[in-house]
Amino acid sequence: MKRFAVILCVVVLANMVEAQKTRSIAFYNVENLFDTLDGPNDDAEFLPSAKNEWNNAKYQEKLSHIREVLLAMGKPLICGFSEVENAGVVRAIIAQQKDFKNYGLVHFESPDARGIDVAMIYDSSQLRLLGSNNIRFILPGETKATTRDILWAQFQFKKQVFYVMVNHWPSRRGGTDESDVKRVAAAKIACQFIDSVQKSNGLPIVLLGDLNDYPENTGPKLLDERLDPMITTASGPTKGTHYYNNEWGILDHIYVSPNFIGSKKGILKNSGVIHNFPFLMEEYKGVLQPKRTYGGAKYLGGYSDHLPVSVKIK
Repeated sequence: MKRFAVILCVVVLANMVEAQKTRSIAFYNVENLFDTLDGPNDDAEFLPSAKNEWNNAKYQEKLSHIREVLLAMGKPLICGFSEVENAGVVRAIIAQQKDFKNYGLVHFESPDARGIDVAMIYDSSQLRLLGSNNIRFILPGETKATTRDILWAQFQFKKQVFYVMVNHWPSRRGGTDESDVKRVAAAKIACQFIDSVQKSNGLPIVLLGDLNDYPENTGPKLLDERLDPMITTASGPTKGTHYYNNEWGILDHIYVSPNFIGSKKGILKNSGVIHNFPFLMEEYKGVLQPKRTYGGAKYLGGYSDHLPVSVKIK
């Protein structure tokens, strides 16, 4: 019995040490994270005087929900966001919060017509930010930039340097086939950056984002030629990251360069997860799906119409 107890203690301690060595890199489309101020962009839908009656109480509840998700994911080393209005709303997630006191922010204002951007937070006690920038591009048939920039940052952990990219490709509004050319254009811009990094220094890359495309679509297939997809299947009652028109699909993705998988300080193989925590879900018309902030103009007090995704990094 004593020998068994010793072996059990060794196993438990080993698992605890392994858990401490592992963090996550995550992505979350937070669905319309707007403040309550009238900004320069098209945010009229999210003001106290608007039909949605978006006020400070609802805004604070939304921030609290996002913190809850981050904590449930174990406080990711890095988390990319989409559908954030500005740097201020992302800063509000982590500001004056003991759990996130060491987190830094990377953000650039995008020219998106709806006034939404991408951003990322990172644990600055573990990572050194070496550089960051945005990639702005013009979609086919347009004369100026009107969509979300691609955001990138270069981090260092001890001797390991790597890139993280955050994407939010154009929506399917106007028809999937008709809008496909826009997402393919965004994919090509992302691939150009990936190719330039691989050619210049070969550093690892982690690509995060709501691509508004499924794994089998053209844009993600272009990424497949360069990076390994980590979010490929879903388990349990949820069959994707997003539920629309009575169908589940994977719109939220994480891709990793092959030279960053399975190494001593890299992404763990097959560690991609779609998080369907019970508090994120609700049953609507007999189907379990993400609990949204709004259903039409009705306030539901939920989290997002997308589920967060993550991978483990050792």
